[in-house]
Amino acid sequence: MEKAGRMRFGERLQRLFIVGLLPCLLACADPIRADDGAGAKETPAPIHFGILPIGSAAESREQWRPLLEDLEKNTGHPVDIVSVSSYAGLSGAIADRRVDIAFLSGRLATEAVQRQHMRVVAQFVRSDGAKGNVAMLIVRADSPIHDLKDLVAKPGHWRYGRGEPLSVTGYVAPEAQVFASRGLNSDTFFAHVRVSNHQNNALAVVNGEVDVATCNNPDLDLFRQNFPNEASQVRVIWRSSLIPSGVLVVRDGMPEALREQLIAFMRDYGHAPGAAGERERTNLARIPDLAGFDAADESVLKPFIDMEFQLIREQARNGRWISEQARDARLKQIDVDYQSAVHQLLRH
Repeated sequence: MEKAGRMRFGERLQRLFIVGLLPCLLACADPIRADDGAGAKETPAPIHFGILPIGSAAESREQWRPLLEDLEKNTGHPVDIVSVSSYAGLSGAIADRRVDIAFLSGRLATEAVQRQHMRVVAQFVRSDGAKGNVAMLIVRADSPIHDLKDLVAKPGHWRYGRGEPLSVTGYVAPEAQVFASRGLNSDTFFAHVRVSNHQNNALAVVNGEVDVATCNNPDLDLFRQNFPNEASQVRVIWRSSLIPSGVLVVRDGMPEALREQLIAFMRDYGHAPGAAGERERTNLARIPDLAGFDAADESVLKPFIDMEFQLIREQARNGRWISEQARDARLKQIDVDYQSAVHQLLRH
């Protein structure tokens, strides 16, 4: 009985040894494909494509889908669309390195280049051939506001719909060219300020929820397409100077071969001959006002830095200061910061 007990104990120990060793052997072994014995292929890493929404995030995803399906086929990498409802959300995704390539407007692109390890590789070309958009202020067609003179004549009276601070056409351009240049601040000039995207603000104008709102020509065109009856009730009272179009940025640190493949694909898209080119141009036309992508670098972002510092200067010049010396010191520091920002941008 004692011997049998020892045997049973030895057998149990052996079985435990085998059971414990087998998973280790399997884990340490090279993976084998069952079909042909060759080494298994790794699944290609996804490309994370960030989209600044025109309209809603869901609408932008649908607009870009055919182009990005072609990108998947061209690179052999799945494409994950990062489409968010706010500028801040997309900026956060870029900062967290959850975006490899992105379509951005100027202020967001400047931030991505200066602080978030991105590089400009292309600029959007509009369907009319222009490389820029204009910011707008819109009102209802029956509004008593006919021009800027009517608007600024009644401080504390009107309700305003604007974009996020990172939006060039929704905030920076109108703030710099309309309000700050007149010694005004939109946050204190209006009776009420509502912050949303251009489509929602346009609807708010039509519905009488705000008296004036920011917009731009691609979003106004999209609004006319989606809401033709409501769009007929909108009138433009101000247009900005030409603002350079949005850009494509690519993340530093991507595998060089994939990075070059991405850049070549985006720049060449829509230029193929024959039926293939026609199909690509049809896909581009789904994205408001887009005809293609021209090669570009960080220098195309300088106008956005100029506009940003124009706004900062005007706000400082018209602000309340304890002395002229304090104001002059601030203006000198702004000029130093501007030169530093331009140098940082152009050295990339």
